Amino acid sequence: MATISAEQLTKVYPNGTKALDSLDLEVADGELMVLVGPSGCGKTTALRMVAGLEQITSGTLRIGENVVNDLPARERDIAMVFQNYALYPHMTVAQNIGFALKLRRMPKAQVNAKVREAARILGLTKQLRLRPAELSGGQRQRVAMGRAIVREPVAFLMDEPLSNLDAKLRVQMRAEISRIQRRLGVATLYVTHDQTEAMTMGDRVAVLDKGVLQQCGPPQLVYDRPDNMFVAAFIGSPAMNLYRGALGAAGDEVVLGSQRVALHADVHKLRPGLERYRGRPVVVGMRPEHLMGTSTQAPGPRDAEPGPAGADADGAGHGKLRGDVELVEALGSDLLVHFHIDAERVHSDAAESEEGDDLREATGSGSAPAALRQAAVARLDPRAGVKPGERVTFLLDTTRIHFFDASTTEAIWD
Repeated sequence: MATISAEQLTKVYPNGTKALDSLDLEVADGELMVLVGPSGCGKTTALRMVAGLEQITSGTLRIGENVVNDLPARERDIAMVFQNYALYPHMTVAQNIGFALKLRRMPKAQVNAKVREAARILGLTKQLRLRPAELSGGQRQRVAMGRAIVREPVAFLMDEPLSNLDAKLRVQMRAEISRIQRRLGVATLYVTHDQTEAMTMGDRVAVLDKGVLQQCGPPQLVYDRPDNMFVAAFIGSPAMNLYRGALGAAGDEVVLGSQRVALHADVHKLRPGLERYRGRPVVVGMRPEHLMGTSTQAPGPRDAEPGPAGADADGAGHGKLRGDVELVEALGSDLLVHFHIDAERVHSDAAESEEGDDLREATGSGSAPAALRQAAVARLDPRAGVKPGERVTFLLDTTRIHFFDASTTEAIWD
């Protein structure tokens, strides 16, 4: 087994386009590292450079102890799983899985043994005699993984392997890939544009934007403590609500349009750097799941009965934010409430594509209405009796508010 190590890895195409800019990244032995970002961010280019399918402009790439910059792909001892499966339609499952071993002229008995073991791990024992056309999408993807497993490589590379599957199958296959990867204990670099895949599968997540690594760390840390506005907006679904605001001169409130939201005393303890921003503009970020409706929402296991002046019953000290409801989406387990406040919305490139897709689906239209693109989103308890056209007061746990420098977009922490 081995590690994958990139030091200042850079790719510049002949036309001058810099697809990857000084990437420093290490995938530990046995680790599943997810490289995530929007289309065109450089993640697939990085994967292809590791695979030997793309020439390295500068920097150093190591697999194990060996520098492999100039090593051909076939000599790197890695296996790659593609999004389109790339199965041979005229071959059976067994033949597809064992094809690479056959090319190595491995004895037939040994090939059969390895194929049977891979099929057992992948739950394909009963399908070994079938051809790809007779398989479901999930089974085909497992066959593609089986072909990689039997080679016993030092590392796996996976390029959007679930993108061709339907939503339900994607959830199932996320769990399957994670289970198999942990069982094999092989360093794995997994590329996706889907932040849900990144959060649920990765031991660590590396977020790329425009060829530059923005942040790398455990998924929960990246979610809880994003380094900048891009990461904050990209990780989380629905995306974080971002608004231009200002910190009060005394530092005990944040101004959003015509509203002043009182901040809990712990906010400055959690983010000491805010002291430098008293009376200054900031970008304020609020995750939909950290907003709780109070005007019509029934108390339940998720939310305590709200007390007077926006403070909840256990004294945690929630601030209050009022908004006009534009759209309500009932998801069964949650209620997504789109609402407006009179502060200026900040749109991040990280959230644009996903927000647009979500709103088009919600409204059944070919494009997202401009009013909804300017709306914030709250994820409420499904029993909240919120309706379009209402003015709702939300409770906001101000210790969960995110603050960003209005000029640099860097998160304000220390």
